[in-house]
Amino acid sequence: QVQLVESGGGLVQAGDSLRLSCAASGRSFSIYYAMGWFRQGPGAAREFVAAVMWGGLRTNYADSVKGRFTISRDDDKNTVYLQMSNLKPEDTAVYYCAVDPNFQSFSGQYWGQGTQVTVSS
Repeated sequence: QVQLVESGGGLVQAGDSLRLSCAASGRSFSIYYAMGWFRQGPGAAREFVAAVMWGGLRTNYADSVKGRFTISRDDDKNTVYLQMSNLKPEDTAVYYCAVDPNFQSFSGQYWGQGTQVTVSS
């Protein structure tokens, strides 16, 4: 099993920045797993946000966040980060951390409980 614990959500104003963190643990976790983030806004389906390959070798972003969000990881701490800048009201969502053995088809094999991000206009 893999446990994922997110932190860093909150209420901010449009244009502000916020950093999410997610710490992974558990017997089944491997540093070779891809780590990433999804989000689900009010009344919307869950959508992919960003993913990072082990060692930070490659990253992938949704078009809606490119240039504003940066994903990174610290494999010594089994932690993935999502630095969000120039936040917009449409970024309001519950953000879920996920890990997946496969970076290319990252869809989340294990999930965190989610952390709320609310951006006011």
